[in-house]
Amino acid sequence: MASHSQDHYFVPDASVYPFACSIALFLIAMGGASYLNGVAMGPNMMMVGFLVMGVLLFKWFSSVVKESPEYNMDVDKSFRMGMSWFIFSEVMFFAAFFGALYYIRNLSIPWLAETELLWPGFEATWPSSGPIGAELVTGALPDATAVMEGTKYGLVDPLHLPLYNTLLLLTSSITLTISHHALRVNNRVQAIVWLAITVALGVWFLFLQAEEYIEAYQVLGLTMGTGVYGSTFFLLTGFHGFHVTLGAFILFIVLLRMLKGHFSGEKHFAFEAGAWYWHFVDVVWVGLFIFVYIL
Repeated sequence: MASHSQDHYFVPDASVYPFACSIALFLIAMGGASYLNGVAMGPNMMMVGFLVMGVLLFKWFSSVVKESPEYNMDVDKSFRMGMSWFIFSEVMFFAAFFGALYYIRNLSIPWLAETELLWPGFEATWPSSGPIGAELVTGALPDATAVMEGTKYGLVDPLHLPLYNTLLLLTSSITLTISHHALRVNNRVQAIVWLAITVALGVWFLFLQAEEYIEAYQVLGLTMGTGVYGSTFFLLTGFHGFHVTLGAFILFIVLLRMLKGHFSGEKHFAFEAGAWYWHFVDVVWVGLFIFVYIL
């Protein structure tokens, strides 16, 4: 049994999960490296690693859920500190990409235009989409007729799908906050309903993001290889989409736990951790909408 007391810090039993997860990570890394170097067994090794990691995380998290009623406020405080530092690391992660975007647009492109190190006729304009920039980047999203005719455009219209996604995420922050307030007063039914709406809005966002990618690739001719504009666009929005996927999954697990009656108005750190993460993802999207789509 794990040693626990309301007067002492909770100390869990020794666990094999960390060691087993390190093995799974090794398989994933080795499998990925082998795949990139043309080794036939690379993909299989990577898939085994992902499978083992999924099973281990499920078992590990299940153990944490079972232990959670024994946690006292000292453990709760350490969890909050850990989640705060994790979100701070995510802030720095996206700050690096925003910094790279700023450097490319405001510093490197003007400098390259002055030095003429690239192709003849290069101009310090954004978006910069490679030597064929003028032929590819011609304006915003065309009308439906132009799309049906297969006309190639390079810029994503911010007032189309990106605006819809912005409204979806801002609305999801509101519904999540309503759910949180309902949980704090032990209104479980209302908390469940509003949390389910939040998860649904997150899934809807991902659906529209996938539709935007398909449209960008097939209609706009925009890919990772379309100069620095294409690479920065897919890098920033792609990593954000991954974080939305993770956030929606976290909130879905919290929803399942709420349906099982795991939380109370006083003790619901898992819900709060998921909410912090989701609000962070929403703030990042607002930054993306402004600096990637509009400016």
